[in-house]
Amino acid sequence: MLDGLKLKQAGIPAASIVTTPFMGTAQAMAKSWGVKNYQFLVTPHPIANLTQEQLNTQANELATQVIGFFQSAAKILD
Repeated sequence: MLDGLKLKQAGIPAASIVTTPFMGTAQAMAKSWGVKNYQFLVTPHPIANLTQEQLNTQANELATQVIGFFQSAAKILD
């Protein structure tokens, strides 16, 4: 999350991903770093006990979201 915030402040698009219980923490962290409207992606929690197949499915869904995130960022920069 911090890497994503620092990249954002440097003008470099970055996609940060947090699990659902950490959404509030992510929002507070972004606010404390001066990026109160920072957009981050959210994935269900927990992930540690997922099977390889479940983890792959979740990763594929996140990859689609990350691509969409960067496509949106590119349109804003155009």
